[in-house]
Amino acid sequence: MESRRGQDQSRAGRPEASGVVGPGRSETDQPDRAVVAVLAGGSATRLDGAKAAAVLAGRPLIEYPLQAAREAGLTAVVVAKAGSVLPPVEVETVIEPDRPSHPLAGIVTALGRAGGRPILALACDLPLVVPGLLRWLADRPERLVVPSVGGRLQPLAARYGPDLLADLERILDGPGIDSTSMQDLVESLGPRVATENELSRFGYPRRIFTNVNDAEDLERAAAVLADRPT
Repeated sequence: MESRRGQDQSRAGRPEASGVVGPGRSETDQPDRAVVAVLAGGSATRLDGAKAAAVLAGRPLIEYPLQAAREAGLTAVVVAKAGSVLPPVEVETVIEPDRPSHPLAGIVTALGRAGGRPILALACDLPLVVPGLLRWLADRPERLVVPSVGGRLQPLAARYGPDLLADLERILDGPGIDSTSMQDLVESLGPRVATENELSRFGYPRRIFTNVNDAEDLERAAAVLADRPT
């Protein structure tokens, strides 16, 4: 019997390319280096419209993590659902299945398209993430590297190795995925945890990992961006 994920991938028309290609490939790309997968398949319940297209300091929110990936010299793709509303982007967009509505769907889709390379899963609502952090995560040798900030794991700014794909597919197709948090999921896989002390070399971790969920978050992020040197 075909899995729920397989049925939805078929309906979504997910491409069957063996690797990541297209306009998102960095000029300094290395064939075994991690690909940044900017996840934009979630819904925005507290923002007026799609989160990826929310305007922050005059630019779509999703442009900030894409810019960080570009400045880090890493290839990037956007992973979204077929019905996701996205602003124009200059990288490849990969379609994830409609169900389940869970971040793991995007991670599994990206890993399956990465041609045996690791990925850096990066939520589209992290506008303050910095290139140095992405380079550091990309170059880690461990199969699963998850930052921890404020005592909370950050699985949507983490490195996933290709050998995790089978385990993640099994979890995604299993019962109870809709009620399983990403924090619990990655913890069950024995991650290499990147501590705040390690992360502090890239700036103030709690600022770097600020995510945007509502209009007030947009205002706070805009204030931080305004204070950054140009």
